[in-house]
Amino acid sequence: LLLVTKLLVASYLLVNVYLHFYDDDEWNEVAHIPFSTERYSEEDMVKRSKDFYELLKKRRSVRFISDEPVPREVIDNVIKTAGTSPSGAHTEPWTFLIVSDKEVKHKIREIIEEEEEMNYMKRMGDRWVNDLKRMRTNWIKEYLDSAPYLILIFKQVYGILPDGKKKTHYYNEISVSISCGILLAALENVGLVTVTTTPLNCGPRLRVLLERPPNEKLLLLLPVGYPSKDATVPNFSRKPLDDIMVVI
Repeated sequence: LLLVTKLLVASYLLVNVYLHFYDDDEWNEVAHIPFSTERYSEEDMVKRSKDFYELLKKRRSVRFISDEPVPREVIDNVIKTAGTSPSGAHTEPWTFLIVSDKEVKHKIREIIEEEEEMNYMKRMGDRWVNDLKRMRTNWIKEYLDSAPYLILIFKQVYGILPDGKKKTHYYNEISVSISCGILLAALENVGLVTVTTTPLNCGPRLRVLLERPPNEKLLLLLPVGYPSKDATVPNFSRKPLDDIMVVI
């Protein structure tokens, strides 16, 4: 009897979860339209692929960012480019929050540095800290003040339908991560730099500061601008093709 009761309760909960996340009235088949794209000659394809590689192989994580102003239209365009990313069931589960206000940027820096100091001192462990020390990085994040723009990328773990019901966002983290890769390429294309940061343990406080809804979780923070005149980067090389590609 106890087992039957548990099964009935579990079934009831599953049905309610299903109804909460999915409404049959919302379902309809998406119309399809003809598709075509430009077809390049093999010679042009090779050239374009090489040119794009030559552009992106210059991309580096830069922690020394100038406060020189960047045209807002450029930021709008790179965000629109990131928004072309594919997503699970076309849910587009991303929010790109742009911060240019100096006071808000400084509050973000205060939150991150406070948490990062705790990360370095207690949470991360000696091996992690030593690996970062090799790259001359610590919990001090001056670029959060100096960069003209901070782009905070939030993943929407679920959506909200007009009737208040939750809409499932499939593969939300993977979808948003793909859009971040496109965003990095778009920034490199216009000559701007950034460093990909994942503010450990800062998400909830930043979400409150920036008044984001409960369904949004911080995935990545990008300080964006021109490199400072004295900018340096670690002298790293990248793995050769044979080390990253397998052909079967």
